[in-house]
Amino acid sequence: MPLWSRGLPGRPTPPDLFRVLYTAWIAAFCLKVLGASWDVSWHFRWLRDDLAPPHLINTVGTMIVVGLTIVHWYTGYGVDRAAQRLILWGTGTFLVAIPLDLINHRINGLDITAWSPSHALLFIGTAFMIAGVIRGWYVGAPPGRRRTVVLAALFGFFLENAIFPSEHQEYGVIGLAAWVRGEPEAEPSLLAFAAEDLGRPVDLIAVQNFALPVPDQVYSLWAGIVGMAILVAARAATGYRFTATLVAAGYVAYRMVIWPLLAGVGFPTSAIPFFLLLAALCVDLAFLVPVLYARVVVGALLVTGGVFGGLWLQDAYLVAPPYAPWAWPYALGGLAVAWLVVELVGRRLSRPSA
Repeated sequence: MPLWSRGLPGRPTPPDLFRVLYTAWIAAFCLKVLGASWDVSWHFRWLRDDLAPPHLINTVGTMIVVGLTIVHWYTGYGVDRAAQRLILWGTGTFLVAIPLDLINHRINGLDITAWSPSHALLFIGTAFMIAGVIRGWYVGAPPGRRRTVVLAALFGFFLENAIFPSEHQEYGVIGLAAWVRGEPEAEPSLLAFAAEDLGRPVDLIAVQNFALPVPDQVYSLWAGIVGMAILVAARAATGYRFTATLVAAGYVAYRMVIWPLLAGVGFPTSAIPFFLLLAALCVDLAFLVPVLYARVVVGALLVTGGVFGGLWLQDAYLVAPPYAPWAWPYALGGLAVAWLVVELVGRRLSRPSA
């Protein structure tokens, strides 16, 4: 209680308190990841349920986040001004998105896609929130191995939040194949709702619209621009040569662990984005180029090749969502711009704010 006093962001934070705050952030993000992973699988089997177990797990994580946000806002401990603003805006956006999403479901029933506007607000709010925590840890943690490891882990949470909407396609490609085989994973009422939304019987078109509702190019462009820009930011922030590969490997390893756990209790499974490993390795290789603008050009070429080459290999030997190979020039241009912005803005934000 002696620490509970009004203060401005950037005030000196006792080391023990700093560790407690960021340990709590990591715990909250772990609950978010577990709940989100179960939630998307749940919605490929059952109709929506507000009190479903994955939603309850997310609720506990959200309660921790709200408490931490209040602490940072009131006391100013553990954050500078930029980190505090990002956390406040992120948490506020997330909390506004929750009732909007509930209203949307009350009016329209189950969202057919993870790419809906109300869901987008949840992802955007979480992204700002995690960015604020990354900023707070970056400027406040003492130099050393722990700082680098936790920073990479936080970027792993950032990557998971960005890739999460694409899990719709990763589950959808498996679910559609199961329906074609005559072994649907979804309960009949869920398929009937998806068909009714189109005014059709439960047929191939209705199931395909439920399982893969967005254009094929969305998957590859989102991963090739947004996902790779996050890995570029992780590599630039830590300065460690294999950061991008390790962050992607950690995310893929988590997906490999959660896959059999969900399958073991009878929930649908998804394609795992193994292609991220090749693309992330290309990010790390590009940072061997010392000149910024040359690195952006070489990196965009290498990483785009890694994304689309990795998707081609995964589609040939395992299973991958539809990804539109013709979209690679758009991914190349978008990634080049995003890469340059990430590095230029990152250099500016690496300086502590007043």
